[in-house]
Amino acid sequence: MQHSSNDLGTPKDLALHRINVAKEDLETAESNYLENHLRAANNRAYYAIYHAMTAVLAIESVAFKRHKDTIAYFNKFYVKIEVFPRELGRKISVAQEIRHASDYDEFYLVTKEETEAQIDSARELIELVEIFLTNYSSVEK
Repeated sequence: MQHSSNDLGTPKDLALHRINVAKEDLETAESNYLENHLRAANNRAYYAIYHAMTAVLAIESVAFKRHKDTIAYFNKFYVKIEVFPRELGRKISVAQEIRHASDYDEFYLVTKEETEAQIDSARELIELVEIFLTNYSSVEK
């Protein structure tokens, strides 16, 4: 399918799309958690966090190929200066570590408490990003 440049939308459109993807990932994480599919829930909770971060970066038209670069940029320009709470930086790192262990470490023992914490972190970040995007819209020219 061919797209003209007019079909691509604005950075704000992309940000809204990405936050919707994040919310869908969060719903999937919650569903997997309820079905006791904890590894899958950890994966989707991490991707909810990742897509929420990329929603913020879309406003600046910033994108990275590697997740670690996305996280580093988000932490440097949004967490370190407290656009988002500093404790979120650690929660994001933990979510990445747990997602990696859940996906690749055959001997990783997943706990419901740990998975619940990942889902809570994803929910918290999504809520804060939605506020950020709303505030951004109100100051956008």
